[in-house]
Amino acid sequence: MLSHTNLASNAIAAVATGLTQADGRALIIAPMFHIAIGALMHAHVMVGGTCVIAPVFTPLATLQAMQQHRVTHTLIVPTMVQLATDYPEADQYDLTSLQVMGYGGSVISEAVLQRAMKRFPNAGFIQAYGMTELSPCATYLGPADHRGVTGQPSRLRSAGRASLMTEVRVVDDNDNEVPHGTVGEVVVRGPTVMLGYWNKPEQSAAALRGGWMHTGDGGRMDDDGYLYIVDRMKDMIVSGGENVYSAEVENALAQHPAVAANAVIGIPSEQMGEAVHAVVVLKPGASATADELLAHCKGLIAGYKCPRSVDFVAALPMTGAGKIQKTELRKPYWADRGRAVN
Repeated sequence: MLSHTNLASNAIAAVATGLTQADGRALIIAPMFHIAIGALMHAHVMVGGTCVIAPVFTPLATLQAMQQHRVTHTLIVPTMVQLATDYPEADQYDLTSLQVMGYGGSVISEAVLQRAMKRFPNAGFIQAYGMTELSPCATYLGPADHRGVTGQPSRLRSAGRASLMTEVRVVDDNDNEVPHGTVGEVVVRGPTVMLGYWNKPEQSAAALRGGWMHTGDGGRMDDDGYLYIVDRMKDMIVSGGENVYSAEVENALAQHPAVAANAVIGIPSEQMGEAVHAVVVLKPGASATADELLAHCKGLIAGYKCPRSVDFVAALPMTGAGKIQKTELRKPYWADRGRAVN
């Protein structure tokens, strides 16, 4: 349940962050039922800007709309960023009008982000991290951090710092704030936090205990207040007693030149409890073997984090909002078991 105050507070924070401006033309191309596009749409309407509304997302439609309407601002999910960036004929379109490329909703790989920054050369990139329950944004990573202006290129992996309207902490199982650099659950407080879940008082009380929204996301914070999301807590893979965060493995795989998209999940293993498994989509005309991808990952991350097996598929299952449905990827492996973890 999101109130007018929730949505207006988020819009104010978005404007303050630079996600939009009054004389801009914002491309609304992500599904309008999804709160992520609300981060841009509500803010843009608040300042009186022009909205260019597209009926459906396709890479071609996005590029065409940007050129035709001289779009200045947009906000899309990482899957859409990748598809638009890697569209084979993208270099035929004039994309120089774009001033701000906002993205959020799921983790983006550094490899995709670097390609996108070259594809849209005049755009400042802003990452928004949050969830529906936060109306939806909690933190922003601004253009200066994307360009390495701060002298910290590694901050491309960060979700940024708390927005104008939020307080953000990382806590342990007892809701005690953990030391900087330690992974815990991300919690958020402020006027953007939802009223609760409709007709679910117990679930609402659990999520909002102590006045903080418990996101269910695992993260860590550095000494400068930058938040790093390591994964959804439920996506953490426990392999041989070691915690493996799938986002780190996905980021390594994405840097292979043959990989277009990938998802990493935990599958049952009698020896390890859970084994790291990758589902990979190759770029058109490209080839790679499971052994090649494993060797590639070993050059970037610790061996115990690397995939033990790989499936090659034509496409990954997606939600209407463009997020990978990891639950669908897991189903075949856990269907005959009483629980989805070992």
